[in-house]
Amino acid sequence: MRLAIVTAYPPSKVTLTEYGYHLVKHFRVQKEISEIILIADKTEGKKDLSFEEDGCKITLKECWNFNDYLNLFKINHVISETRPDAVLFNLQFLKFGDKKIPAALGLMLPLICKLRGIHTISLLHNILEQVDLEKAGITKNRMLQCGYNFIGKMLTRFVLASDVLAVTISKYRTILEKKYNARNVALIPHGSFESPPEPDYSLREGPKQVMAFGKFGSYKKVGILIEAVEMIRQRTNEDIEIVIAGTDSPNTPGYLEKVKEKYDHVEKLRFTGYVAENDVPGVFGESAVVVFPYTSTTGSSGVLHQAGSYGKAVVLPDLGDLSILVNEEGYRGEFFDPASIESLADAIQNILIHDAYRVHLGMTNYRAACSLPMSSITQMYVDFFKAIQVSRSTGFTLDIPKLEKEFMA
Repeated sequence: MRLAIVTAYPPSKVTLTEYGYHLVKHFRVQKEISEIILIADKTEGKKDLSFEEDGCKITLKECWNFNDYLNLFKINHVISETRPDAVLFNLQFLKFGDKKIPAALGLMLPLICKLRGIHTISLLHNILEQVDLEKAGITKNRMLQCGYNFIGKMLTRFVLASDVLAVTISKYRTILEKKYNARNVALIPHGSFESPPEPDYSLREGPKQVMAFGKFGSYKKVGILIEAVEMIRQRTNEDIEIVIAGTDSPNTPGYLEKVKEKYDHVEKLRFTGYVAENDVPGVFGESAVVVFPYTSTTGSSGVLHQAGSYGKAVVLPDLGDLSILVNEEGYRGEFFDPASIESLADAIQNILIHDAYRVHLGMTNYRAACSLPMSSITQMYVDFFKAIQVSRSTGFTLDIPKLEKEFMA
């Protein structure tokens, strides 16, 4: 199979870059894949395609940009030029832009591929019905929110035109089946990027690192984390370093620079900037606890799965999607009220001062992460593509629930 993967890819700052990297990394060693055509966004830095294991050929096609009105035509042209057997889209609603027209045009691509007869799976990391548009930093205007919801329904139907629409949370499938009468929605877990050897869970000497990782500024606000740690410092004698690992969200350029200026007086506050894939293990490995300072959620969390892979205790906002994910995939952590600095301080402190509890959470999360490695997830996608091929050739309808049971078994 010659597989095209449409995704943002490191060192891109567009959302889902890390997931795109690990999709490529693990698809390339699947025996059914002879070539990966990576249809990625353009970046100034060079794409990281150096993997340790031998694998299939990777053909890189950098052809699209965030908020480019021509992305639809550029990506479609590359698909016509390379003629893949199958296409996998790594999507969320603001994948191709935070402006309405380029975002909408990009999400028409699954429908176009299906009409062209190409086997198509779209992985949709969020659905608009579960996104708080105000808290996610998209718009506060009620009229615009109504407009986004109307357009979102239409775009959802475009993505549902895929042979299979994959979601990572069961609630999303329930909503899509009820609201859109969809029968091609598959629940495929997010998966864990890496399965490193089990850590010893000990901490290095020096300050205990409280770390947040991601793209900040829209619904990921680090101010509440900084102020919560300052509160803990006033309560206890704990030696704590705050580490903000990552960059601005594409929707909020300049956010972290403003945070640096506002909290310039805070001691032991470090901003790492962009974290290359090779540096991710070190950033997680040195942390005592990983915090998710979110005011909203927009789907499953890659950072949670990464934290689990490195055996880390986590502090999570008590919000719907993350709560569901934790229950479904076996992760554990301390929850806090996202509107309360004191609640966040209590949650972080409870882990920092009780070392046995920190280790217990880390061990639980490591086991949860190892139960769903990315290699198994990419194999599920390969099996779905094979089932689509059989369905097309025989005329039989895909029995997705039956396929899911077979794959998970």
